[in-house]
Amino acid sequence: MDGFSEEERRAIKERAEELRKEASGGRGGKAAAAELDVLSKIAEMEQPDRAAAERIHAIVTAHAPQLSPKLWYGQPAYAGEGKVVCFFRSGHVDKEPYSTFGFTPEANLADDSGLWPTSFAVTELSDAAVETITDLVRKSVS
Repeated sequence: MDGFSEEERRAIKERAEELRKEASGGRGGKAAAAELDVLSKIAEMEQPDRAAAERIHAIVTAHAPQLSPKLWYGQPAYAGEGKVVCFFRSGHVDKEPYSTFGFTPEANLADDSGLWPTSFAVTELSDAAVETITDLVRKSVS
């Protein structure tokens, strides 16, 4: 998947402009500014990291709307009650051959098996990968 379509990118730009206005107006300013920071950081990424980050942003905001976008160590993250639950790390920025999508101990992923996911290498997001991430994001906030 190549990330967002041109129509989706246009909608994101419109949303970013709305967030700028909210941030400057004071009402919901902090949350709006934080989301704008995340969208801006994603827009600065090189491909294919940008496409992966865009898709993951869409998954998290659609399936865990209670999480708030924010920057964490200068990269996109999503927090509940002020604590980061999941995050995206650009491989290009980190000088790694792949990007990473991960979960912190705040995510509700631990189970009795003694083995659960904490992070994934991301080089592309196939339909199966999107399904896995979607399921984990839902579980992380359950």
